Amino acid sequence: MQLNRFIIGLVALSILIISCGGEDTVPVPKPRMYPRVDFPERGYQAYDNSDCNYAFEYPNYAEVKQDQYQFGDQAANACWFNLEFPNLNASLHCDYTEIGKESFGSLLQDAFKIVGKHNIKANFREESVIHNEQNVGGLLFNIKGPVATPYQFYLSDTTQHFFRASLYFNSQVNPDSMQVIHDFIKTDIDHMIKTFEWK
Repeated sequence: MQLNRFIIGLVALSILIISCGGEDTVPVPKPRMYPRVDFPERGYQAYDNSDCNYAFEYPNYAEVKQDQYQFGDQAANACWFNLEFPNLNASLHCDYTEIGKESFGSLLQDAFKIVGKHNIKANFREESVIHNEQNVGGLLFNIKGPVATPYQFYLSDTTQHFFRASLYFNSQVNPDSMQVIHDFIKTDIDHMIKTFEWK
């Protein structure tokens, strides 16, 4: 009986010594993880609305939703729409204005004013000149940092047509976790711009 107590005490003492000995380790918190994103298979389809003066290709995982109301009023133009990316919780707001109803200078100023509103939170803004094979020109704004619209662009022939688009995410802005989604959608925006043409 006393031998059993001795063995149990010896085992308990051994466990205590083993658990207390060795290196002093400082517990380290696990790195922050972000949710996994299942990207849709990439493919494209034509946007060719007979009421609109432009055509382009957009991703087949996106949905075109006609812009019904703008600031509580009816949409100013039947060719205003949102390109919804439901699986990625994002949308590309697109509007079109015929030059003549408004001047090119005024539309251009509005485009820069909307981009400029992000200067407070933006870390950096990159501007790229657009000129595709269909002779469509414009400017792409790639805005870095915790901003609501990381990509905006306008396309125009400066005499008749002006098309503007802004990418929005329906979630809290976190550039680190969202970067992979930004890059995925940016590839499709680039394809849209590359295939854009006036009719």
